[in-house]
Amino acid sequence: MNDNRDSVPHGAREFATTHWSVVLTAGRRDSMQARDALARLCRTYWYPLYAYVRRQGHSPHDAQDLTQEFFARLLAKNYLGDVDRSKGRFRSFLLASLKHFLANEWDKAKARKRGGG
Repeated sequence: MNDNRDSVPHGAREFATTHWSVVLTAGRRDSMQARDALARLCRTYWYPLYAYVRRQGHSPHDAQDLTQEFFARLLAKNYLGDVDRSKGRFRSFLLASLKHFLANEWDKAKARKRGGG
């Protein structure tokens, strides 16, 4: 079972310490600095979130798809614009958001199996 662990940079397997300036800049979405900050957050947190999805029992391929879709929705809906430092750690926000996303995806999959749309 090879999930590309050898190609993962050292330190990328755990959640990194959050630099709130990067998070807040990424949430603004109005400049090149915001895009750079957003890219940095995606690079920093993609693998730890992917690893979490894998630990939930998803295959490597499904975990990649789910992680990508999670990030796509996070960005499309600009959830980073609503992040509040006073409410806790950024990684807690990400994990809670990911758990909610995975629960919704599970519900959708179950509905399809029952014949729902």
